[in-house]
Amino acid sequence: MSTSASTILVVEDDDIVRMLIVDVLEELEFNVLEADGSEQALEVLKDSEKHIDLMMTDVGLPGMDGRELATEARKLRATLPVLFASGYAESIDVPADMHVIGKPFSIDQLRDKVRGILKAS
Repeated sequence: MSTSASTILVVEDDDIVRMLIVDVLEELEFNVLEADGSEQALEVLKDSEKHIDLMMTDVGLPGMDGRELATEARKLRATLPVLFASGYAESIDVPADMHVIGKPFSIDQLRDKVRGILKAS
């Protein structure tokens, strides 16, 4: 019995960082959608044809930051799990039902965090 892979939307304005995260998630056999910022992410989120299991976003995005993006994302997809990546993870306030991973993170930390969130949702 094969379960279909979960799809993760990765929102990160730094191309190199985004590429690394995408590579790691794809190696872990997730389907990955990419956005280089909030505007692109919202376009993807508005496309009801696209199934998304988790949005992983950098907090420090230009324009609309990650938290504002998460608020907008939840208006479009009320139950979407959100994982924030932040270099200041310990000092960031996120809503109770959202998650944070500190940068830099290891492949194992990312895998465990993502699997934990997907299992819980």
